[in-house]
Amino acid sequence: MHRRKQASPTETSDHLEDEAIQTKVTAPTSPSLSSSSWTGTIVSGLVWSIVLFFGASYLITESWTWGYRGKWTNIHTYIPTKELVFSEEQLLKYDGSNPNLPIYLAIDGDVFDVTEGAGWYALGGSYHHFAGRDAARAYVTGCFQDDLTHDLRGLSEAQLKGVDHWKKFYANHHTYHKVGRVMHPPIDPHSPLPKPCDKGRPQKPNRS
Repeated sequence: MHRRKQASPTETSDHLEDEAIQTKVTAPTSPSLSSSSWTGTIVSGLVWSIVLFFGASYLITESWTWGYRGKWTNIHTYIPTKELVFSEEQLLKYDGSNPNLPIYLAIDGDVFDVTEGAGWYALGGSYHHFAGRDAARAYVTGCFQDDLTHDLRGLSEAQLKGVDHWKKFYANHHTYHKVGRVMHPPIDPHSPLPKPCDKGRPQKPNRS
């Protein structure tokens, strides 16, 4: 009769260790929320917040931006473009008489695209005289025949602030946008000042 070989203490220890490792590997892990699930929850919450924000805006104000119309609702604000530089002759080409070209106007050197307001600035429009030129002086004197010039000499402090107001009007408009600068020849400081305007009209370009 053969006697069964008794396992040595070392073999017994190795065997128990192997069983412990296998048990640890196959043991079920406790359920927990992964980081990807947290990210999905946060993103979903943000999306619904945005939807509710704009939805409430439209229901209450009938606009998607709580009634705000300005620079930050203008798509051109977020599109980087290279600033254009015009001579007075070049700017005149964009006076709205050519339907294949955009409509530009300038005020105190800054050139703005006002194509979206073609009904006002294109040929035949009420403010076509502003298109294709820098008529900064006329904006504050109301003389749309004699003061269609960028020469601001002789204007009062209040009128100069008015010119600055109009620059901001175009720069912060919800459809118009700045495209560059117009380079004017230097004004001879010894030349006569523009004549005072006594027949100015209180008209101004429509905001829409």
